[in-house]
Amino acid sequence: MKYPLLAAILALGAAFPSIADVLTIKKDAPKQYVVKKGDTLWDISGVYLDEPWQWPDLWQMNPQINNPHLIYPGDSLSLIYDADGNPRLVVNEKYKKLSPDGRITPKGKNAIPTLPLELIRPFLSYEQALSNDEIADKPYILGANSNTKMNVTGKIVYVKGNLELHKAYAIYRKGEPYTNPGSDKVLAYKVDLMGVGRAFRTGDEEQGIPASVNIESVKREVKPSDFLVPAMQGNTLPAYFNMKRPERPIEGNIIGSANELREFSTMDIVVLNLGSEQVKVGHVLDIERQSPDVLEGSHGPRYKEDSNSLEKLVADTNEFFGVKPDKDSKVWHMPKEKVGELMIFKVYDKVSYALIVKNQHPIRVGDFAVIN
Repeated sequence: MKYPLLAAILALGAAFPSIADVLTIKKDAPKQYVVKKGDTLWDISGVYLDEPWQWPDLWQMNPQINNPHLIYPGDSLSLIYDADGNPRLVVNEKYKKLSPDGRITPKGKNAIPTLPLELIRPFLSYEQALSNDEIADKPYILGANSNTKMNVTGKIVYVKGNLELHKAYAIYRKGEPYTNPGSDKVLAYKVDLMGVGRAFRTGDEEQGIPASVNIESVKREVKPSDFLVPAMQGNTLPAYFNMKRPERPIEGNIIGSANELREFSTMDIVVLNLGSEQVKVGHVLDIERQSPDVLEGSHGPRYKEDSNSLEKLVADTNEFFGVKPDKDSKVWHMPKEKVGELMIFKVYDKVSYALIVKNQHPIRVGDFAVIN
């Protein structure tokens, strides 16, 4: 399979329409495929299609499968062609390979998933981006039951704010800002998970009584001013993503990542400067990269960054003032080229998180996320 890691942990519940009326099947696609434990719809479709998100077209008009989510380990799938020449996958009822699990486990509980959340949860959980106002509005830690500035599992911390009794809270710390490329405009702040605690006193802020929280687990030491959010708030994901192209043109940029590296690949999580007014969960965007400008001068064409300071100054000045360069000097602005695709899975007011589902080259901060 082309993307084994992607196939192992990601599948998507619906897709945007295919460009062509007739799907193109891979030349090496098998006539039959036996579903294995751990398979996903994305996985199986990748065996037959170069673009796995087209899987609904591969299954449509299949009277044997009203719900293609309900495919089971041991099912044998046959590749057939309908009267119009369209390829289809159907269940071959004449063949059944029963696994030991299949003999002792009710079949309804073994259907292959579209998104195995338990496998990707470590990659997606607790990634959040909040505005300064949202952070300022949260309950925060005042101190602890001992005079220490850093607190760990088993400590009690006191919180300014009214908490819900026995409820679990994630403890966060304000991190680095996400800013628009080329500007200092802050879109949101990354918030880093410090630990998880559970409230055993509710507190009364009006009466000056702090809430009390037992720290149950920590990733890093908890400090005063760290703030609290209900543990699951902002961390639930849909079981099925309605994967589709946006209906109107969009252009944004990759401005950061979950792993804080500068280059990324398939299954890495990136942050976009696109918010709820531009995109929705499940939107699929192309990743494009700007090709470098070329300065054509007296020494022939050269990349602009490789030109000497005087050449670049003259070219930039002429371009800024709209002055037509002489015949021996010209700046060529090259087009953007597609280098991958991503799917948006979390959307905030001004930023969003996306999963890279395909890449031909390493993806970088600054690359464009677009639909033309």
